[in-house]
Amino acid sequence: MAKTTKTTNVVLFDTIRDLKKLSNKTGVNVFKAVAEKLSSPASQRSKVNLSKLEKVAKEGEILIVPGKVLGNGLISKKLTVVAFKFSESAKERLEKSGSKCFEIRDYIKNKPDSKLRIIG
Repeated sequence: MAKTTKTTNVVLFDTIRDLKKLSNKTGVNVFKAVAEKLSSPASQRSKVNLSKLEKVAKEGEILIVPGKVLGNGLISKKLTVVAFKFSESAKERLEKSGSKCFEIRDYIKNKPDSKLRIIG
């Protein structure tokens, strides 16, 4: 039987734990769904390009990506994007468009909004 390896990413484990606690405390299932997506293997986590955000998001919307936001494409809308990780180019382009970027662990510490839409 082959051995399975587990990640030692403490930030990931803490984020998943905090999302589950927040879901139980608030009763908001979005946080639980994001925790479950982040619990999957890295190859199966969401990777979302800016071009996809541009297509599917409405101006002013709050989006959560249970994975990484990548910088391929352009963004013209002002959004709030919450993700586990951002590429440098994605973060730069989002900030240039007037959007706000938050890592999940930082966002859930400061009065998280339950009106999040999961992308990816």
